[in-house]
Amino acid sequence: MNLVFIFIGFLLLVIGGEFIVRSSVALSFKFNISKFIIGMTVVSFATSLPELIVSINAAINDFPSVAINNVIGSNIANIGLVLALVSILSKISVANKFYKRDWPWMFFLSIVLSFFIYTDSTLDRLEGIILISILIFFIFKILNKPDSHEIYNDVNDKLLFVSNFKIIIWLILSSLTLYFGAEFLVDGAVNFAKQINISEAVISVTIIAIGTSIPELAASLVAIARNEKGISVGNLIGSNIFNIGSVLGITAVIKEIPIAEEIIQRDIIWMLLFATILIVLAIFPKKNSLSKYKGFIMLLCYFTFIFQAFT
Repeated sequence: MNLVFIFIGFLLLVIGGEFIVRSSVALSFKFNISKFIIGMTVVSFATSLPELIVSINAAINDFPSVAINNVIGSNIANIGLVLALVSILSKISVANKFYKRDWPWMFFLSIVLSFFIYTDSTLDRLEGIILISILIFFIFKILNKPDSHEIYNDVNDKLLFVSNFKIIIWLILSSLTLYFGAEFLVDGAVNFAKQINISEAVISVTIIAIGTSIPELAASLVAIARNEKGISVGNLIGSNIFNIGSVLGITAVIKEIPIAEEIIQRDIIWMLLFATILIVLAIFPKKNSLSKYKGFIMLLCYFTFIFQAFT
């Protein structure tokens, strides 16, 4: 029955994530916000909402391992699973902004998060405010120096003509599905972990993290099927940046998150390792591209991570 709850939670989060993006973009168009700003802020934040709702739900219900490992596992899955599969199915070009902007900011936030965790095994309100502040500064820097080559195929121009009534319906639908999706997923995953005698941290860094990364994977696979050129490493890296800055930042402000020992000794290290693997593969042996064999390397590393998490 717990697996059924987990599946229902996944399904509701996917539905909620889709409708929150639609309603947010449509609402932004109503206020005459540019497509560039919508892509960099509204869409990025909206796609991180499933992780945010799950983490807040877990923190409030005293499942701190789920709250933080949901984000750590999602960041690992975005690189080791989503980006790996996309690279295997379709060669990806790596833009210069990945080396100059996206990866350095992601790694910097990962290092800051690691420092906070290793200092006192806790993510408190002040540290949450610092993470949010870094994210706001990152957004401010981008909006002040817009890149004319940015592509946002996920910002659908047709949403410009959506009626106010439909936007309200979408907002209500997304709110309900995200809330109940988080409830089902967290409760089902925690009970399943107890049933098979493993920790909440293992379940959250694997099953829950994969579930909250499904929207990114689905969007990337659809883009490949349509031969769209908007798939970029930067989009997934941006998701990782928002996961740390907004999801963990906001969750820590709402409630202090104590960090389990296995997160300190294992999962944080794996997150930094995957970030390092990504930059190495993006440079060597051929720069500016992620090809099929590089995708297989990332996927193999991800399977290794999943195997050692359960063993």
